[in-house]
Amino acid sequence: MDRVRLAGYLVSLGTMQFIISMVISEALSPGYSVHSNYISDLGVGATAPIFNSSIIILGALVATAGALLLGAMRRPFTVAVILAGVGAIGVGLFPEGSPHGLHTIFSLVTFLFGGLAALFSYGAQPRGLGAASAVLGAAALASLVLYAGQYYMGLGPGGMERMIVYPVLLWALAFGGYLVGGRR
Repeated sequence: MDRVRLAGYLVSLGTMQFIISMVISEALSPGYSVHSNYISDLGVGATAPIFNSSIIILGALVATAGALLLGAMRRPFTVAVILAGVGAIGVGLFPEGSPHGLHTIFSLVTFLFGGLAALFSYGAQPRGLGAASAVLGAAALASLVLYAGQYYMGLGPGGMERMIVYPVLLWALAFGGYLVGGRR
């Protein structure tokens, strides 16, 4: 198996297991609200082992995929993928309440570079998928700006945070599938 296809499997597997673990964690958290609660609220309390291990796995697989893509794709894209993965690892290692704002820093790294990776992947895919990737990346980055400014547009902080994360997860599934399919 070539490096590019392996990278696709890693991105796809990491993303799928994270989505499933996040949904399980939400279901196991009585009173949890996607409107009011941050995604990272799942990383403290009873669901911490599920959520934190899952996001660490996501980060490790994504960062490894980015490293495998070095030389096969443009450097700004691969560096963004690696940094998004490193950020996700940090989110899991330093849950909410960690000292020195480490959780917030790693969350920002993940959000920013995940959106940039989707945006930067535009030229690495067929036109339709590339355009969809650019839209998803731009939506994630625009949502990050709104979120940082506390403009939640009726979605609440949890809902707006998901408007950062969900487009990147959708992109990762599509892009991973594209790489697995052999980049035609």
